[in-house]
Amino acid sequence: MDIEIKEIQNDADEIERVKKFLYEQIRIVYDIGPTPKFHYDIEGLDEYYVLPKRSCFFAAYDGDKIVATAGIRAYDMDFEFFRGEYTEDNTASIWRLMVDENYRRKGIARILVKHTEEFAKKVGYKQIYLHTHRYLESGLPFWKSQGFVITVEEDDYDETSHMIKII
Repeated sequence: MDIEIKEIQNDADEIERVKKFLYEQIRIVYDIGPTPKFHYDIEGLDEYYVLPKRSCFFAAYDGDKIVATAGIRAYDMDFEFFRGEYTEDNTASIWRLMVDENYRRKGIARILVKHTEEFAKKVGYKQIYLHTHRYLESGLPFWKSQGFVITVEEDDYDETSHMIKII
């Protein structure tokens, strides 16, 4: 297995391939189809990750096949408990870390996280925010192993855990 990590460029065909991969992974993991409320950034992949200078989207390729993805962009959430603490100037957010089930436990996610962290440092972010869900078996253990710490755990329907890492 020879995995290559590529930064997604403003190429319509490549962006469509990434979208197809993401929606397939979402269908497998969450058993839902494209949902604008939750997947607006996928539909606007170029607008959210490719065109802004402080955003980036990576894909891991095995030959011509996309096997994993990760995006990073300025923090743009509006959680009341983080107002004033996390801003688009000082905080990046990791999004869409998805790995094809046949490629899991091979270190690809760790490599993608490293790429997102290096990018975030390079463009001047001080910390990286993400949220995951406690019902995802490997979510919290993976992120903790990458140095992220839980800041808030919600008892919402999605069992959301908010995490941060100073970089």
